[in-house]
Amino acid sequence: CRQDRERRFPLTPEGATILTERGFEIRMEQGAAAAIRYDDARYERCGAIITSRSEALACDIVISMAPLSVADIRMLRRGALLLTLLRTELQTSAAIRELMRRHIIAIALDLITDDDGNTPFADILSEIEGRAAMTAAATMLADLDGGKGILLGGIAGIIPCEVTVIGSGIAARAVARAASGAGATVRMFDSNVYSLRRAARDLGPWVITSAMHPNVLEHALRSADVVVVTSFADTDLPVGSVETGVMKSGVVLFDISSKPGRMFPDIPLVDCFESSKKTPHVCHINAGATVPRTAAMAMTNCLTTMMAALSECDGTANALRLLPGLQAAAYTFFGKVVNSEIAAVAGVRAVDINIFLTLS
Repeated sequence: CRQDRERRFPLTPEGATILTERGFEIRMEQGAAAAIRYDDARYERCGAIITSRSEALACDIVISMAPLSVADIRMLRRGALLLTLLRTELQTSAAIRELMRRHIIAIALDLITDDDGNTPFADILSEIEGRAAMTAAATMLADLDGGKGILLGGIAGIIPCEVTVIGSGIAARAVARAASGAGATVRMFDSNVYSLRRAARDLGPWVITSAMHPNVLEHALRSADVVVVTSFADTDLPVGSVETGVMKSGVVLFDISSKPGRMFPDIPLVDCFESSKKTPHVCHINAGATVPRTAAMAMTNCLTTMMAALSECDGTANALRLLPGLQAAAYTFFGKVVNSEIAAVAGVRAVDINIFLTLS
């Protein structure tokens, strides 16, 4: 299924072929893949059945990149499996309570781990977000109408642009690699020195790393042409109006962290597809949605692997018992909330899922 503001789609036609060959019946909402430039006929040739939204929501397993609304949840089959992204900022108490009422097993794709403890869905989407953020930032800087009409760097005799990256995880490294590859000067900040060391080892000497010392960070923000916020270590260093006030006019800001707005609470968040000329500074979000087909291909790789493992288990409850990586990603399970973040949104107490799995 698709959501109006969520342009990414989790399955390519090639992925549909793989799943149908493995015995899955795929029912897809009409026009759901329009954002990735695939028409319904392409999926039909690969074995998918094109249906209405209500019929797609009535399946045993429903995949939606964005959390569903209350109206959509009421169309789910009781006890169905819902695969989506956690996106706590988009979750509502009413929707979560409806999931509980209908005994939906809701799994956050971005929390699923593999046998090595990696989070394949979250990691690949983070890497895409980082690359896409820098591509979009470069376009915004070069835009003659709303930008400065400049390149990131790499031109002889011209001082390159400066890119400040907050965080040092997968998304931050993707940002730094794209920016330094374009010739920009890159500075990376995090409170976790060990993570910074891994980033420095991975990226080489082209990226300058630093702990988040207030003065050093302020100087970097003062001269930055692009600032990208990714998920970073917890810190007592909020950036407020004093620091953001020193930034250049026309600086391009992106927040691709798991909690947008945490770093720059005074700057309004704006979707990449929306106009951003109303205020001196805005922080762009949803960078990954600018490259939805890339996201679809990446998600398909992860999804087909996960569905193969799921099909080998006898039922969803048994899959959660046999697949610890899936179990850890559940946030509602047969009428109860089993994730602390979702429980806080719903205003209820989280329950340990192992209690239910042991008794079932």
